[in-house]
Amino acid sequence: MKTASIILAAGQSKRMVSDSPKVVHKLNGKTLIQYSLAAAQKAVTEKPIIVIGNGGELVREEVGEQAFFVVQQERLGTAHAVLTAEFTVGKDVDLVLVTSADMPLLKGDTLAAIVKAQKQNFSPLTLLTVHSGNPRGFGRIIRDGSGAITAIVEETQATPEQLKIDELNVGVYCFNNFWLWDALRQIKLSPKGEYYLTDIVEVVIKSGQKINAMVLEDEEEALGINNRIHLAEAEQIVRRRINEGWLLAGVTMLDPNLVYIEEGVKIGKDTTLLPNTYLKGNTVIGERCKLGPNTIVDSSQIGNDVEIGPALIEKAVIDDCVDMTTFCHLRSGAHLGKGVHMGNFGEVKDSYLAPGVKMGHFSYIGNAQIGENVNIGAGTITCNFDGVYKNATEIGENTFIGSDTMLVAPLKIGKNAKTGAGAVVTHDVADGEVVAGVPARPMIKKDKSSG
Repeated sequence: MKTASIILAAGQSKRMVSDSPKVVHKLNGKTLIQYSLAAAQKAVTEKPIIVIGNGGELVREEVGEQAFFVVQQERLGTAHAVLTAEFTVGKDVDLVLVTSADMPLLKGDTLAAIVKAQKQNFSPLTLLTVHSGNPRGFGRIIRDGSGAITAIVEETQATPEQLKIDELNVGVYCFNNFWLWDALRQIKLSPKGEYYLTDIVEVVIKSGQKINAMVLEDEEEALGINNRIHLAEAEQIVRRRINEGWLLAGVTMLDPNLVYIEEGVKIGKDTTLLPNTYLKGNTVIGERCKLGPNTIVDSSQIGNDVEIGPALIEKAVIDDCVDMTTFCHLRSGAHLGKGVHMGNFGEVKDSYLAPGVKMGHFSYIGNAQIGENVNIGAGTITCNFDGVYKNATEIGENTFIGSDTMLVAPLKIGKNAKTGAGAVVTHDVADGEVVAGVPARPMIKKDKSSG
């Protein structure tokens, strides 16, 4: 059985007070439309269809080839929005799932369940309801004495008695495709000049058929995003769910309310996350690590037994047993080998520090290859940019770089070499050679046997 999905995403951002469409606003690092799209993909067999309006190009850019798009040129209501997708859905589909792109907490399993319910149902549609004491503007489900649904009343049109009803219309529907399109054309124009999809209930009742309903168990899934207050509420729910999952998987958080983990991050057991740790992108953290407080890790790979104080880590690789102290910064292309130590306020970009390297505080290493067991004194800087090109620095194993050394690239320093404190090294240094001064020159040992 073929099943299609229509995602309504033509709404404006008036209540968000934004120039961007509401559905491209981000929730825990991912846009609202991506949540809705992922849920729909899990529930139907065909590529989802997204209905967009003005500003829809930003939605197209976000989604790309993951969906088909139709444009609702005029804002004539939700029923009209669904109707614009008629020819894109086609005639060879059996069921059509309709959802809204501003409901990011709806799970794919929930949407799959409502599709399954409609497959087993002789009614032309199944709709999703929820019992909640917080209506959030949702329409009320009206049932008769037998429990059959007779209407959906919008909150603005409900009587005081109807407002007391706690069963709400979530705004998720699964329709029989062969019945849907003619039924949409029977919906009457509302006093506000729009065609409401909720009025399709009246079409069903008049035809003598019954409406099937599925009740949502978790009312949090029904949270719709209309303004930034709702967005913040959803952010808390998503973070809580993610953090609870990692706590159960063996990750320690001193205060889960102050740890931010995006979907897609992976963390090994017995790792501890201190307050204000933020893990983003496709970050992978090993076992027995300690991160934070105030640490941001973005799309980086971190090994086992790593300890990182307050730091910013972007698109970097950190091997096992690395120790980074306070306020370090790893930029794109940084790779710290096993057992590397970074002192306070150190920065590394597009460089490899081999196992055993000790990098002192207030140092900057860029576009460099550093050999094993090199000591980089405090305040050392690779002067890698000449105004046009980023030039490389290479330092051999077991070399000692004195404090405040300026390494003017392009530069190659051999194995077991040394630089004096404050040296400005502008020429290559041979294996075992000792250089000092400004500019740095080889140190000539005095012959004690001479006068």
